[in-house]
Amino acid sequence: MKKIILPLLLCFVATAALFADNGLESGYNIKIKLNGYAKDTLFIAYHFGDKQYIKDTLIRQPDGIFVFKGAEKLECGVYLVVMRPNNNYFQVLVSDNEQRFALEAHQDNPTESIKFTGAPDNKLFYEYLNYLSEKRPLADTLRAQVDRTTDEAKKKILQDKLDKLNTDVEKYQAEMVTKHAGTLTAAIIKANLPFVTPEFDGATEEEKQIKKWRYTRDHYFDNLDVTDPCMLRTPFLFQRIEYFIQKLHVQHPDSISIAVDEVLEKLRPSPETFKFYLIHFLNYYARSNIVGMDAVYVHMVDKYYAKGQAPWTEEEQLKKIIDNANTLKPILIGKIAPDIKLQKRDGTPFSLHEVDSEYTILYFWRHDCGHCKKSTPIMKEFYEKFKDKGVKIVAVCAKFTDEVPKCWEYVDELKLDNWIQAVDPYHRSRFSTIYDLKSTPQIFVLDRKKEILSKKIGAEQLEELMDKIIEMKQKQSHN
Repeated sequence: MKKIILPLLLCFVATAALFADNGLESGYNIKIKLNGYAKDTLFIAYHFGDKQYIKDTLIRQPDGIFVFKGAEKLECGVYLVVMRPNNNYFQVLVSDNEQRFALEAHQDNPTESIKFTGAPDNKLFYEYLNYLSEKRPLADTLRAQVDRTTDEAKKKILQDKLDKLNTDVEKYQAEMVTKHAGTLTAAIIKANLPFVTPEFDGATEEEKQIKKWRYTRDHYFDNLDVTDPCMLRTPFLFQRIEYFIQKLHVQHPDSISIAVDEVLEKLRPSPETFKFYLIHFLNYYARSNIVGMDAVYVHMVDKYYAKGQAPWTEEEQLKKIIDNANTLKPILIGKIAPDIKLQKRDGTPFSLHEVDSEYTILYFWRHDCGHCKKSTPIMKEFYEKFKDKGVKIVAVCAKFTDEVPKCWEYVDELKLDNWIQAVDPYHRSRFSTIYDLKSTPQIFVLDRKKEILSKKIGAEQLEELMDKIIEMKQKQSHN
């Protein structure tokens, strides 16, 4: 038995008729009898994405049975019967064909004691789980003996036994999938079968790694039917999709955008799953702290939200999403930084693009910003190390009108006159809007063409980043 906060461990079996149906001809009706359970309430929860949610609270009936019912069809997937007070739980399958059934179990050992009426899919599922429960201890014992044994002959005998056991389990799984095709049990088993890649004999080790990676990426969803709406309410779909995006693709915005598109196209035949993951990806990359991943957010807005593929979004919210993407678009990494007109301390006007340097650090700050007071001294140290390597700092104090003099007081206090210090007292350039300054400090790293190389990094990261940028440029110039 597990806690609701832990990941998947599924528990259930079947039995002779224990409870009579109440005569409902539609909707769902699941009757639960828990022997040894003294509480008067029981929770029904379900998996959804990477979380679990409470679906209903059941009250014990006079006959001691808990009834989970409703007039509409219940969404298919893996549900949890959650017991008070410690949130111990066991799980039950709900499929389109299995919405009205009964179960009986003992609260102390539901996996072993559970019995079903009218739930052949659940019975099948727990037959499978019990089979694995029998084999797992033997496999663990053999594996431990293999690890401990130094005698090679004995080790081979033990390894052969372990291999035979694994082969038997794989054969059993394959038979379950084939013999019971169309059941939720078979779909879950198939979705979690080990992924086997070819050996690619004849290739070098490096070539093998690349080929295996590509093969895995191309065939990753072969066993998992992501169009099955039941998969949305399982404990593994979210982890599988996250692994595909985060581990099987280069973590570059362009690569991630392609991967997200691929997943969403696979999910499109299942409208609820498509909606969940479109919203998930949008929010995830909107909040991402990884430099450059806002490009994925912009891509998703342009391809899906701006083209009417998120019809559930309210008009006002949709406008905010699109406006936000349009704001971010000009300041994505790889874009030429928008030119802004500023002025120096003596009132001399200049523009960002007029700054002549191999690299320009565009630094937005405020004199009363706590984080700026920590970052600016670090920036000062950075500049002393890099001023002879073609680096200039354009420091823009994001204060206006009568607050500007305090900017200069701070500049004098820290002796920052060797930077290009700038202000825009009346915000004529709209720099805070153009550069999406929701907070300060903000750092943009530009090359000679004023192309954005990096942005929104911490001052403490700047030295390491510039070392890598300069090193990379030197390598390119030698090639």
